[in-house]
Amino acid sequence: MAKKIMVQGTGSGVGKSIIVAALCRIFTQDGYTVAPFKSQNMALNSYVTADGLEIGRAQAFQAFAASKEPTVEMNPILLKPTSDTGAQIIVRGKPIGNMMAKEYHDYKPKALALIKDCFEQLERGNDIVVIEGAGSPAEINLRANDIVNMRIAKLLDAPVLLIGDIDKGGVFAWIVGTLELLEAEEQELVKGILINKFRGDLDILKPGLEFLVKRVNKPVIGVIPYFQDIWVQEEDSLSLEKRKISLPVEGKEITIEVVPMPHISNFTDFDALEAEDDVSLRYVGKGEKIGEPDVIIIPGSKNTIGDLRYLKNSGYASEIVDRAMSGKCVIFGICGGYQMLCNTLIDPEGVESKLREIDGLGLLPATTIFEGHARKMTNQVRAIADLEFYKGEIQGYEIHMGRTYFSNGYIKKGFTIIERSGKRVMDDNSGAVSNNVIGTYIHGIFDNNGFRRAFINHIRQKKGLSPLDINENKSEDKYKSGVDWDVEYNNLAKLVRRSIDMGKVYEIMRL
Repeated sequence: MAKKIMVQGTGSGVGKSIIVAALCRIFTQDGYTVAPFKSQNMALNSYVTADGLEIGRAQAFQAFAASKEPTVEMNPILLKPTSDTGAQIIVRGKPIGNMMAKEYHDYKPKALALIKDCFEQLERGNDIVVIEGAGSPAEINLRANDIVNMRIAKLLDAPVLLIGDIDKGGVFAWIVGTLELLEAEEQELVKGILINKFRGDLDILKPGLEFLVKRVNKPVIGVIPYFQDIWVQEEDSLSLEKRKISLPVEGKEITIEVVPMPHISNFTDFDALEAEDDVSLRYVGKGEKIGEPDVIIIPGSKNTIGDLRYLKNSGYASEIVDRAMSGKCVIFGICGGYQMLCNTLIDPEGVESKLREIDGLGLLPATTIFEGHARKMTNQVRAIADLEFYKGEIQGYEIHMGRTYFSNGYIKKGFTIIERSGKRVMDDNSGAVSNNVIGTYIHGIFDNNGFRRAFINHIRQKKGLSPLDINENKSEDKYKSGVDWDVEYNNLAKLVRRSIDMGKVYEIMRL
């Protein structure tokens, strides 16, 4: 039977997902077969498994850290918010519909059996399962129907590491208060404390740590430093807020701006662009104006019609159209962003909105129709790009419910999907190009090194700059392109390994 360790936090955004990923890589380096597990995840960043099922992006990131292919068992329930009080509910990788908060609260007890079944499947195939909690275990109002924190720890008999974020301030009160709000049985499951995102002199922190150990009678098994030099894939928009900057980075030759939307999804699509040496990528802050970038990206959205209305009401829609009409800026829409580029969006069944029809940005002569949850497309895909600057194969994944149909008249269908979830197909409705406007349903398109560099070089040449060559080997004397995720996982594991007492972790796990 697999050994278990669970990471819970004093709140959201304290670093649970990243520490789980680090532990997955450390245990893998130490020779164990490892899998991550999060019974319920709420996030708009998601991933499609090889068999066409949807899970949280964080669990895919953690699976790759463990050198594993992501599977749906790693995240049995995914909630994708569609409003402040409602979400699309995805169970075992497939949507079962939208629920309001109260409705889902009543549904949760029914989910325990499937959660346990998924965990047991992981347990049978691995030496170690690293479990992630959500938010805080001390939310009194959620305790009765908890399916992600202490009830899971008790159900699976998993020892818990409690992590607090010292960068937020008040970490000692946060940890003490969290433990005091737990029941005695739950307190006993907490076997150690982790302090995350520490800046400064550790000697100055030691008196506080000594007090904490005496106060809660739990060992502090590690203090993990704040870092900015290791690439990690973020889970949700809470993380995105920290990455927004008001001004482009100085000295970068290509400027890209991602427009803000309330229900932005899969913004990890742009990590590889952001890592390029010659690119300044800026997430436009709410209320800020779009600048004069070389590229504007309209990202994916969990509520395409709602976010389109937001862009119109806030003035961003007219700014995007003005930049497109100037001819100086390339507009690139992905998934929901691609749908917004169309002339019209139609929702006859009310899948996305109570609004049945809305005018799009009118930059692509096409219509998107939303056809119900049963028609949601979730596939890993291979496609052929046929663009002015790139002709060749790309890989990625699609997560969308709408279908886009092209109007009469000239439009270039720039992407043809040739394989979905391992099956041969021929679908040329997956993207389009019209002058300086590009749209596609393919998430992860910029993770393709050849496509990404060809696109950036296309922008460079439009500005009169020389193109740069791709450096697959990243030797020191050549231009460095993209993110080498394996290197980043190893760097993360190295940082965490030297910051915590791994001997104590193995002892807690009885290994």
